[in-house]
Amino acid sequence: MALLITLITCFVIPLATSQTCQTPDDFVAATSPGHVIIGGLFAIHEKMLSSEDYPRRPEIQKCVGFEISIFLQTLAMIHSIEMINNSTLLSGIKLGYEIYDTCTEVTVAMAAALRFLSKFNSSREIMEFKCDYSSYMPRVKAVIGAGYSEITMAVSRMLNLQLMPQVSYESTAEILSDKIRFPSFLRTVPSDFYQTKAMAHLIEKSGWNWIGIIATDDDYGRMALNTFAVQTTANNVCIAFKEVLPAFLSDNTIEVRINETLEKIIAEAQVNVIVVFLRQFHVFNLFSKALERNINKIWIASDNWSTATKITTIPNVKRIGKVVGFTFRRGNMSSFHSFLQKLHIFPSDNNKVLNEYATLLSACAYVKDSDLSQCISNHSQGTLAYKVNKDIERNFSLRNDFLWDYTEPGLVHSIQLAVLALGYAIRDLCQARDCQNPNAFQPWEQIQSKCSKECSPGQMKKTTRSQHICCYECVNCPENHYSNQTDMDHCLLCNNETQWAPVRSTACFEKEVEYLSWNDSLAILLLALSLLGIMFVLAIGIIFTRNLNTPVVKSSGGLLVCYVILLCHFLNFASTGFFIGEPQDFTCKTRQTFFGVSFTLCISCILVKSLKILLAFSFDPKLQNFLKCLYKPIPIIFTCTGIQVAICTIWLIFAAPAVEENVSLPRVIILECEEGSILAFGIMLGYIAILAFICFIFAFKGRKLPENYNEAKFITFGMLIYFIAWITFVPVYATTFGKYLPAVEIIVILISNYGILCCTFFPKCYVILYKQETNTKSAFLKMIYSYSSHSASSLAMSHISLDSSSSNITATNPSSGGRPAAWQESRDIRAQAFAHTHRENAASLSKTWPRKRISSI
Repeated sequence: MALLITLITCFVIPLATSQTCQTPDDFVAATSPGHVIIGGLFAIHEKMLSSEDYPRRPEIQKCVGFEISIFLQTLAMIHSIEMINNSTLLSGIKLGYEIYDTCTEVTVAMAAALRFLSKFNSSREIMEFKCDYSSYMPRVKAVIGAGYSEITMAVSRMLNLQLMPQVSYESTAEILSDKIRFPSFLRTVPSDFYQTKAMAHLIEKSGWNWIGIIATDDDYGRMALNTFAVQTTANNVCIAFKEVLPAFLSDNTIEVRINETLEKIIAEAQVNVIVVFLRQFHVFNLFSKALERNINKIWIASDNWSTATKITTIPNVKRIGKVVGFTFRRGNMSSFHSFLQKLHIFPSDNNKVLNEYATLLSACAYVKDSDLSQCISNHSQGTLAYKVNKDIERNFSLRNDFLWDYTEPGLVHSIQLAVLALGYAIRDLCQARDCQNPNAFQPWEQIQSKCSKECSPGQMKKTTRSQHICCYECVNCPENHYSNQTDMDHCLLCNNETQWAPVRSTACFEKEVEYLSWNDSLAILLLALSLLGIMFVLAIGIIFTRNLNTPVVKSSGGLLVCYVILLCHFLNFASTGFFIGEPQDFTCKTRQTFFGVSFTLCISCILVKSLKILLAFSFDPKLQNFLKCLYKPIPIIFTCTGIQVAICTIWLIFAAPAVEENVSLPRVIILECEEGSILAFGIMLGYIAILAFICFIFAFKGRKLPENYNEAKFITFGMLIYFIAWITFVPVYATTFGKYLPAVEIIVILISNYGILCCTFFPKCYVILYKQETNTKSAFLKMIYSYSSHSASSLAMSHISLDSSSSNITATNPSSGGRPAAWQESRDIRAQAFAHTHRENAASLSKTWPRKRISSI
């Protein structure tokens, strides 16, 4: 027997007929031809009449209870297909449709599914059995519907056989998300998981913790009830009762169960909030009977009936209490509204539901709008003949607003999305195929197609101008954002302080920590320059030590002063090392104070030297007396340096520099020393600048001293280099950002240090090494005598000019043999200057330099 079944390749299932459904075409509610046919399943009638025959026969009975809201959903599908056919989405390809009325019955829906799966263009309504349906060509390419989850699941299990796409516009049962059991099922609404979660959140935030639940006895109701119970338990909400009603109106026990449920509600008087997972007709009957018993509660509505206009037609429905509902997203309804306005001129040749509506509308022509829905539902249970006449057309045009009032925008939008999604899928498949040929593609191929291409990780969906959420563009995630899954609605933000991400990133990356490291090329260059400066300092120290008794060294203030200045230069060069490497609290606090104190000491010593030079070669008695009073070498050095030490100490105590992570850059963290107080930093540098300026003034005054020993002129140049370097430093330091900020200060320190070192010591080293003939005692005395004579003569001439102007004395002619008084005074001054110079040099030769005389003479 098993072998026989294996050998059978196919068999034929004829569709049964009955008196109500004479031929399969009689079973179709609405149809339109096209190159690609789409099926539709809608519960246009509330129920199917039960068979009175015994034994009961397997036949499709008459459906009764015409539902206006579902009829509108059918029109929404037709309108959406017509919109695609009238657009450029499927150029040259026309979509057709076959819509069936499920009568809210699973068996009727499955009969329609058999028709969908029957072989295309076959002379008989048959469905072949095959082991592989990959090349099988069924009657339709896809199915839209059904609305109720119970019916959708039954139909989906049949359509799964051929992987025919099924797109539901209303079925929200969570189980339908299982792609293993329902691989070809799709939907344009969220599952009940999110709805029940929102309901539980609403109840918790409202402070309700004692509620009741009413649900239908089907997969939709039971799963929604169970999921909601889990959500409420997590939110500390207790359920007082759970009532279940029969899923279908054809069940004879439904009236009994509704009455029992109402008795339960009355018995549980403390329950004021009831969550309702029912269909529209259940709620209509429930509320109608609840009003009779004066029940007033807060009702939490599921998306199945939250926007149902039919519920609002119940007389005195406001006495039922408050209704809080959840609904689907709405779209642009203007086009559908225009379609309804012109419905009376829409072709109805192959649209039985439209004809039925027209007939029912004619029968209820004199009923007011508030009762029209109930009138149509009641009349549909009888037998009415359809007549085409002007009265029916007039009734259509007069009742257009009635249809619009019953429209549920959320469901209409969901149907539009479903049709459009199929339209885009067909467009993608037909780009390389001739879809005017019905055999161009198989239904299962559409499952691989989407309205928009899948957004890869690193991208996000951006809704286009279209109203449909299924149609979008893929845009790259911006910098510092990422997405790690496909089709993400938005990119995730990285932690900007410690992470970064490039454009179109799938993950965040840790920022690199940067600072001016020892192996950085710029740092190596600066260190090399610092070491070169230290070598210069050592070399100068050696040269001065070996030439200790020469006039050049002695005129520089002696070895002790030179050593102190050279030590300061050594420390300044060494301080640059504290600006390189990973910042630590110790280095941050040390580097500025170390440089500031050592540089201040250096400038203080040079200031003393400038003061001594000016004092030594000043022949103005008043200025000389002032300089003698001012000149106190050791107190000046200690005082000037001590003030800087005090400034740095206060800085370290109240606003010490510290290590700081600068996270403002997009990809790196800059580890830097935050100065603590910019004011203190500025005061430290400003104080050095004041000392340097005073030193510059004193040195500038003595710039015309003997050339070979003129320290004042070179000190002036050194101070000018210092000012230029640090004036440039301020704007550069303020605008520089990043790890090379310390390098800016290092460069300025090196420039100013090299400038002062070179101007102060290099000329003397040049004289010591290459002008030895001028570095002798006799040459030194000769030059001093020459300068002194010149200075004294100039001073005498200045005095003569002053005397002449005050006493009007006229100089005599030299040829008369007499000598003018000015010349005589000049000669006397020169003699005094020479004697003064001779005495000082004699004293130096005897190694008994007076403390009160200037060492530079």
